[in-house]
Amino acid sequence: MERILGARKRIALVAHDHKKDELLSWAVANKEKLVSHTLFATGTTGTILEQALQLPIQKLLSGPLGGDQQIGAMIAEDKLDILIFFWDPMEAQPHDPDVKALLRLSATYNLPVACNAATADFMFAASFMTEEYKALQTDYSTYLKRKLPEMNSSL
Repeated sequence: MERILGARKRIALVAHDHKKDELLSWAVANKEKLVSHTLFATGTTGTILEQALQLPIQKLLSGPLGGDQQIGAMIAEDKLDILIFFWDPMEAQPHDPDVKALLRLSATYNLPVACNAATADFMFAASFMTEEYKALQTDYSTYLKRKLPEMNSSL
C-alpha cells in the first residue's frame, strides 16, 4: 500500500511555548519554501506565524484545547503530509499524552516529522518537497479484521 504526497504538501506547524521563537525563526528563514505549500498550525502558533510570514495559515485549536487531536485526526484521515513539531524535551507539558499520540500516529502512517530546525532543514532540502512522493503504508487490514474477544453480556 502507498499514500501519494502531492507536489504541494499539506504541512502542520506546531511548537511548544518555549519553542515558538525557534519555529518562527525557522519559518521566516524558509518562507519562500513554505509559500508553495498548504499550511496548518495550532492556535497561538498559527496566529504568530501568519502575522510574521504574511501567508495564509489554517489555524486549529490551541494544542492543549484540542489542536493536537485535530492534527492527529488529519494524519489518520490522510489530510496531512508533513508534521513540523518543535517540542521541548526539557519541559513536561500538561498535554504530553497528546504529544506522544501525535508522534505515534506519524510513525503509524509513515508521515515525515521534523522535531527541530536541523531535521526540518534537511527535509526541506530534499527534492521530495517539491515533487510527488509515494509513501509506503503498513497494511493494517489483518489488525482491523482480527477476531475480538466475546464480551460478557451481563456487564
